[in-house]
Amino acid sequence: MRKLVKYLQHYKKETVIAPLFKLLEASFELLIPLVMAGIVDRGIRMRDTAYILSMGAWMIGLGVLGLICSLTAQYFAAKAGAGFGTELRRDMFAHISGLSYSELDVLGTSTLVARITNDIHQAQSGVNLVLRLFLRSPFLVAGAVVMAFSVNARLAWIFVVLVPALSLIIYAVTALCIPIYRRAQSRLDRVLLATRENLAGVRVIRAFSRQKAEIAEFDAQSDLLMKTQLLAGRISALMNPATYAVINAAIILLLWQGGGKVNSGVITQGELIALINYMTQILIALVALANLIITFTRASASAARINEVFACTSDLKAPAQTLGAPANEGPAVVFDHVYFSYKGHQDALEDISFSLERGQTLGIIGGTGSGKSSLVNLVPRFYDARLGRILVNGVDVKAYAFSDLRKRIGVVPQTAVLFAGTVRDNMRWGKANASDEEIYRALEIAQAREFVDAKEGLDTRVSQGGKNFSGGQRQRLTIARALVGNPEILIMDDSASALDYATDARLRRAIAENTAHRTTVLLVSQRAAAVRSADRILVLDDGSAVGFGTHEELLEQCGVYREICLSQLDEKEKKRA
Repeated sequence: MRKLVKYLQHYKKETVIAPLFKLLEASFELLIPLVMAGIVDRGIRMRDTAYILSMGAWMIGLGVLGLICSLTAQYFAAKAGAGFGTELRRDMFAHISGLSYSELDVLGTSTLVARITNDIHQAQSGVNLVLRLFLRSPFLVAGAVVMAFSVNARLAWIFVVLVPALSLIIYAVTALCIPIYRRAQSRLDRVLLATRENLAGVRVIRAFSRQKAEIAEFDAQSDLLMKTQLLAGRISALMNPATYAVINAAIILLLWQGGGKVNSGVITQGELIALINYMTQILIALVALANLIITFTRASASAARINEVFACTSDLKAPAQTLGAPANEGPAVVFDHVYFSYKGHQDALEDISFSLERGQTLGIIGGTGSGKSSLVNLVPRFYDARLGRILVNGVDVKAYAFSDLRKRIGVVPQTAVLFAGTVRDNMRWGKANASDEEIYRALEIAQAREFVDAKEGLDTRVSQGGKNFSGGQRQRLTIARALVGNPEILIMDDSASALDYATDARLRRAIAENTAHRTTVLLVSQRAAAVRSADRILVLDDGSAVGFGTHEELLEQCGVYREICLSQLDEKEKKRA
């Protein structure tokens, strides 16, 4: 938690006022048993109604002052806790957004969601409770012992024995609960992972009639979480009976010892009642302290998980000195003996070299897992090459600021992703100030205007993930989104796989006609027909480049490309090939 204390720097006033008012509340609470003693010893004994009413008014006044102090402390502690959580959540989201694909692959989506929601909530609750109870509970215990000695030192020895005994019980219970709560946090991650996978893959699950199996798997994970939480609950449940047994035994001992002293006149009845009240206050304060320790332990476990995310830094480093406006000299894209591997895996790309001039189209084709997506992800620097260089307009991509490099590149990912809002909102991701005319032009090139106009035009609502559009429509909208920004380089990562051949052909023709000599296109596809008209075709096989040239050249020289073409062409085309 110490590393996260910096998120309270804007709430220094609140972190001082909240504990201070809790101490004031505890001080008023410590005075009430003395008032009670006065009422018993003087008011009731002397049947002095005026005195009883006077002391009763004092007691009510102390209670009201304590309530005001408590509400004030609660307000400032809640304000500091909520501010702490807000700033921490904002920084963590920004940090996650800055991580490269490599770190996101390693951490996983489900655990990041759990840490930015549940773990930050636990840390926020810990901060709130610490500000309210960290000073109050020890102060109340120590104050009750001191007040007991001021009332009667001969009976106060019972308090000296009582406090360590209660503390030992509380320590034993919390020490047993701490590792169990940590185990529960990791099992909560698994439940969240199962939930996310089932919600994201609900169509696949139903297509294969796997509902019962997935429900059984989810139940198993939930049962493990429930058993862990029940175990912690059962151990925690021992605290109240154990502490109350000790406190009641101490009260019996106090009454036994104090009863004789009352008869002998050593202490008064009011003083004995005050001692019993102080004993009860110690019990309540220690139980509250135990709850604080358990909550703080859970918060500390969550803080450790949060710090793990902050400790995970991106392996993509921005240049110390960014470029001005590059002169756009040299080829549009150059791969110079590039090697690339994912963390902990063998090379996904080996010794890739090619050059692509401005305005040319490069078709990238190969079998599944041959490294096509890995290759195009290196151009906008979503990953860094292990060896070799990648140049854009004659400049190494590592010399660009991230924002400058990616403004030049339009990316259409393999999986079409749309965001909740309107079509216009989604299109303006490509260019924030794009006019409706620019958006409509991009929609026309992407073959998307027809179905957009058939709905409500640019004001058509897009549901979460674009689920109210078909797969082909989503792909065309993502292509239009990339085209709105008039990118220098357009990367299409198998982004027309859901389109029929006629629509795909019209799309490629429209892109070629409207971006000729202006936009360099990297087109990844499984279809030979989609890349055959490209200026250059790169053939990948198991991470290696086995062919580079035109369609006709590769048919003659590259066996892998010829095999792909022959597997997809009809009999007439095969004879021509």
